[in-house]
Amino acid sequence: LEVRQGEVLAVLGPNGAGKTTLLGVLALLERPAEGEVRFDGEPVPGRELALRRRMAAVFQEPLLLNRSVEANVGLGLALRGVPRAERRQRVRRWLARFGIEALAGRSARSLSGGEAQRVSLARAFALEPEVLLLDEPFSALDQPTRESLLDELAGVLTETGVTAVFVTHDRDEAARLADRVAVLAGGRLLQVGPTAEVFSSPADGTVAAYVGVETVVPAHVLEVADGLVVLQAGDRQVEAVAEGFSAAEALVCLRPEDVVLSPEGAAASGSARNHLRGVVRRITSAGAEVRVEIDCGFPLIASITRRSLEELGLAPGCPLIASFKATAVHLIPREPKG
Repeated sequence: LEVRQGEVLAVLGPNGAGKTTLLGVLALLERPAEGEVRFDGEPVPGRELALRRRMAAVFQEPLLLNRSVEANVGLGLALRGVPRAERRQRVRRWLARFGIEALAGRSARSLSGGEAQRVSLARAFALEPEVLLLDEPFSALDQPTRESLLDELAGVLTETGVTAVFVTHDRDEAARLADRVAVLAGGRLLQVGPTAEVFSSPADGTVAAYVGVETVVPAHVLEVADGLVVLQAGDRQVEAVAEGFSAAEALVCLRPEDVVLSPEGAAASGSARNHLRGVVRRITSAGAEVRVEIDCGFPLIASITRRSLEELGLAPGCPLIASFKATAVHLIPREPKG
């Protein structure tokens, strides 16, 4: 795993994947059982204090002392021997940047969760680190606070250009913050690449499921011509654009937001090549969206707005047409069974 200078790398994976252990290794707090850690291309011999001082970390729990907000933000600077005048200047700058200057004299123990995490972020950025390590810093916060802090952090990461490793189990956080994503499961890296690439072209079924590709269906390749692949999925045919695809068997992968629903009997419109008749099996709430499970010869998941749900009059048992573009289908080669 390589973290490039100036990038934000999200390490995405389920609980128990090894994300926090990996972060401990990157922070030079734990030694890997095998392999080595390199910093700026040079091997790290052990727990190098000098290198750790070039890093800063923010954790899920804010880890604040029972002192004022101002003292907590300046704590790392004081420990590193930064002169008082410069320390005061940096502390004030980062208190203001995270909108907590009015809390400077407050006890850290009296803060809300969001305020405390702002203090943690201000403390980390005040150190002007070369590498910032973030271990699920927003997972314990309520949704509005989380959204606000994500926006603030995204802005600060862009402004400072600091190299950052962001550990999370939340794919939305990864999509919003990261230049690249590393998907980790069972202690193994399954895929590393640009965020858009990993989300749209997962390397295998495990990655696909974790980055929000909810329809993953085994299929048999019937025909390949001019970059267009025709497959048999269940009892239906699906068309996909996949240049150079040569496997005989595949996993058909489709994101729920790429599926368009329309009433049965509606005239086909748009550029979608795939129009499948189906029946609604289940409808569940997914925040601002609605998740619709459809049987169209194979299980298909669509995500639509509540307004669309009302306009279509959908309910379990309703027939409909599910449409999606051939370019929206991602194919993963798979070994034929037997």
